Amino acid sequence: MDFIEDLGKYNKAMENAYDFITGKTTLEDIVEHGEIGYNNSYILPFNPEVSDGRDESTIDIVIEHFSSLEEYEKCAELLKYRVGIEDI
Repeated sequence: MDFIEDLGKYNKAMENAYDFITGKTTLEDIVEHGEIGYNNSYILPFNPEVSDGRDESTIDIVIEHFSSLEEYEKCAELLKYRVGIEDI
């Protein structure tokens, strides 16, 4: 793999994490579409079988990523989950 490919996978993992944390995608959705398994076609920065990604450290990593891309609406939504404003 080269740097550009790795960067693309990293960005995809952060997008997937955002969707997973905010409930736009569920583990059931991933399993239903056959995206989890041997080839790891659904990349996440955490193991969805162990965690839902809504822990403080994971959310901080995802917020940092979107902040660096100046996607502040996503940061604000993630921050709501981090500080517990929304019922999850």
